[in-house]
Amino acid sequence: MTDVRILGTGAYVPDRVVSNDEAAAAAGVDDAWVTVKTAIRERRWAADDQATSDLAAAAGRAALASAGITADQLSVIVVATSTPDRPQPPTASYVQQKLGAAGAAAFDINAVCSGLVFALSAVEGILARRGGHALVIGADLYSRILNPADRRTVILFGDGAGAMVLSMAGHDGAEQDGARRGPRIRHVALHTFGDNSGLIEVPGGGSRLPLDQAGLDAGLQYFTMDGRGVRSFVSDNLPQLTKEFLHEAGVVPDDIRHFVPHQANGVMLDSVFADLGLPLATMHWTLGEYANTGAASIAITLDAAARAGAFSPGDLILLAGFGGGMSVGFALVEW
Repeated sequence: MTDVRILGTGAYVPDRVVSNDEAAAAAGVDDAWVTVKTAIRERRWAADDQATSDLAAAAGRAALASAGITADQLSVIVVATSTPDRPQPPTASYVQQKLGAAGAAAFDINAVCSGLVFALSAVEGILARRGGHALVIGADLYSRILNPADRRTVILFGDGAGAMVLSMAGHDGAEQDGARRGPRIRHVALHTFGDNSGLIEVPGGGSRLPLDQAGLDAGLQYFTMDGRGVRSFVSDNLPQLTKEFLHEAGVVPDDIRHFVPHQANGVMLDSVFADLGLPLATMHWTLGEYANTGAASIAITLDAAARAGAFSPGDLILLAGFGGGMSVGFALVEW
């Protein structure tokens, strides 16, 4: 078992605040409808001159400051995103340049809204081999791929980035005193259910269906989601997968004190949380003000809770991501 620690967290959201009425105007619904359906009140959308790498770099700087290290101490940067700056090169290469982390290997992971947990798992293996410090960032800029007339999607998403600095205990200056090494990632598990990959997608723009003018006219560049199908998938699978994960991690449901899920939809989260059987856990939300920020949402929410002093030493925190693919990822963190 590895001993990967979280040395610091950080987050960034754009300045522009977008109300429900503004986001939903072209879709023919209003603030009351959005609030009842999702518990989302507002979201942040990026400025015209911002790309995903800009948000990711800002969150990365905040995490580095929290960890007390500099970018030149990083050995790897992983950006989890499904809205890259460009199809090529990886968005992480732009982040490396913006941070001045010339010595770090940099690459992207796309597991949509589960991407942050998938990235944590990948970095855990890398640090076990080479040590050093890693920067893991979840970042998405969904406002660029939303159909403004589609009420099923345009109301749900915001833009943002969240980050963590990770280190293998005992490597590259990591503190030996357990109280100072930071929260420990105790266990990670990943799942993909490819038979359900059609529930969430952007149809055009890849090698299967390159975009031409006909595709643009048909709206194939936009994010699409079968909302009922996604809700059924989460309701049907997350409770059992959570139970299996806790068993694998060697803990029982009563041990969990905090639940930090992907911030998909507040109404759905309330319903699913009731079925998870975590009687002593507090569920943490940021979706009311930031909406669904894709791969960023877990890291943004973890950072907000940490900075608010919500966690005590020894608390067990369950991170749960779920999204396109369909993908599901869990991480157990001991604060």
